[in-house]
Amino acid sequence: MILGEKIKELRLAMELTQEELADRCELTKGYISQLENDLTSPSIATLIDILSTLGTNLKDFFSETDYEEKIKFSKNEFNEKETEGYVLKWLVPNSLKNAMEPVHMSLKPGCSTDEDVPHEGEEFGYVLKGEIVLVVGKKKVKVKKGESFYYTANKLHQIFNHTDKKAEFIWVSSPPEF
Repeated sequence: MILGEKIKELRLAMELTQEELADRCELTKGYISQLENDLTSPSIATLIDILSTLGTNLKDFFSETDYEEKIKFSKNEFNEKETEGYVLKWLVPNSLKNAMEPVHMSLKPGCSTDEDVPHEGEEFGYVLKGEIVLVVGKKKVKVKKGESFYYTANKLHQIFNHTDKKAEFIWVSSPPEF
């Protein structure tokens, strides 16, 4: 078995670019390219992280038989990305191959998500803590703790936290976008 080829197959099946996979694993695009072309070998820890991001594990990756669908995920399986303005946790490691992708977003005071370009699909969110301002196209909507939002993602969209307290929300994109 060629390790790089199998990783590339999983990445492509999940419709991820090398850069997106690298970003989720806190690696470089160049490293992912070298790995897929079998020019380097990952450490076990790095391989486990990559496989978790791709929705599998060592046992299933090296197994030649199909495996049963995983239903429950614990917090130690979540992938996390932290920026200056927010922390994004993917709640289902293999969600890119599913119809929807749930994430937990912590948005720091005075910060915003990256602006998302129009795309096919829909997005849903539920505010767990604080309040946010959702901008979809030219429309601005304030969403507070205990409230939800739902929109078609065919316009520019972004989420702001204009308050002095952290906001937290569950955000689900269908199809997967994050």
